[in-house]
Amino acid sequence: MSNIGKQPIVIPDGVDVSINGSYIKIKGSLGELDLNFNSDMSISYDNNKVFVKRPSDEKKYKEFHGLYRALIQNMVHGVTEGFSKELILVGVGYTAEKKGNFLLINAGYSHPIYLQIPENINIEVPSVTSIIIRGINKQNVGDVAAKIRQIRKPEPYKGKGIKYSDETIRRKAGKTVGAGAG
Repeated sequence: MSNIGKQPIVIPDGVDVSINGSYIKIKGSLGELDLNFNSDMSISYDNNKVFVKRPSDEKKYKEFHGLYRALIQNMVHGVTEGFSKELILVGVGYTAEKKGNFLLINAGYSHPIYLQIPENINIEVPSVTSIIIRGINKQNVGDVAAKIRQIRKPEPYKGKGIKYSDETIRRKAGKTVGAGAG
């Protein structure tokens, strides 16, 4: 048995779960999410718990077992608490600003970068060097954060760039000037 897949998912109060064939819909205080899963897998809802079961010990069903359990757990967490990622801009003149439905980022290029904010994502800019991305879908939050970080990845010599708040940049020593060359 999959160690992750065999654990039941506890559904908190205020969350509605509806399963229709190979389709599960989870509705909570922050919104609703849905998932189409493999019809061979059986997902059941009983006594405020969701159980994921596989038909056999075939390799693909073992893979789906843990996957669907984790996806449903993330959906429950998303509609109750939500997900967030924080990005930090490091560098002289690196700034971020929210203008309407766009995020304006100055990251050392000759022009500012405008990024349109997706409709299911909420972006906050508490300071000019910090960006907080919030949403109910873990994948969408991660995709938007990765797209912003891709604008200027942190470099290892001075550490300049856009990095996650919990990311550590492995620093390299630069060139050293040789003494008495010739």
